[in-house]
Amino acid sequence: MLRQVEAGVLKVAYEENGTIDGTVAILLHGFPYDIHAYTEVSQLLVAANCRVFTPYLRGYGPSHFLSADTMRSGQQAALAHDLLAFMDALEIKNAVLAGYDWGGRAACIVAALWPERVRGLVTGGGYLIQNIAASMNPHSPEDEMRYWYQYYFHSERGRAGLSQNRYELCRLLWKLWSPNWDFDAAIYEQTAASFKNPDFVEVVIHSYRHRFGLVAGDPVFEDTERQLALQPKISVPAIVVDAGADGVVPLDLNADDSAFFTGGYERRIFPTTGHNLPQEAAQDFASAVLSLV
Repeated sequence: MLRQVEAGVLKVAYEENGTIDGTVAILLHGFPYDIHAYTEVSQLLVAANCRVFTPYLRGYGPSHFLSADTMRSGQQAALAHDLLAFMDALEIKNAVLAGYDWGGRAACIVAALWPERVRGLVTGGGYLIQNIAASMNPHSPEDEMRYWYQYYFHSERGRAGLSQNRYELCRLLWKLWSPNWDFDAAIYEQTAASFKNPDFVEVVIHSYRHRFGLVAGDPVFEDTERQLALQPKISVPAIVVDAGADGVVPLDLNADDSAFFTGGYERRIFPTTGHNLPQEAAQDFASAVLSLV
């Protein structure tokens, strides 16, 4: 059932499913996706007696800002504070947080800075807190090529392109990032409706400029960003889920970010899955969440 709640600077649209006394799980989507990435995962968790919340992030779907004066920031600290405000508004003392991409970053930050609110963490792609100070260090040419869309968004041409061609551009990203996922037009259009949010473009553009230190963040979040610059460790039980066929972040079997996790760490690899982990591998993703319930 779709609901709305005033939380911080937003009126957040979200779905809630499951029993009122079940263990709470909050499922957080990324760019360019929405809560439909979790439809099957949510059903599996509800069947296991969980109480499941899936909110639309700022700039997506029916979620909207309460004031025209609020900066349309997409920075990592903003996403984390949105999550914390959402939990406060619904009086959720603690929950299992699960996410990937933007949503995984919000979950990682709340787990790092407010661990008392987090029962456990499932993070798609590992430790996702951005190291903005190191953002100008180049990657391999192959990796740089995969980040073309981020550099595109750094320009005003990219802003105009996202505004004018958001449907086609985001569909292209789906295809490039999930080469083994045979999604159809109906599945894509169900999510693409969320990109019509009037703040979608501004939030996305700010996100991809701020993470490279190209624009200032919202002053409200300066203290949090200073804490994140220290790359804080995550002290709650965590399961990292990695995609074996991610077209934007290729799997590195030798990568090891376990030092960032001090409360228990497990890594699971989904060999044929692309970037949209929960929608492509719902059973495996749900299993990871249930391991922490």
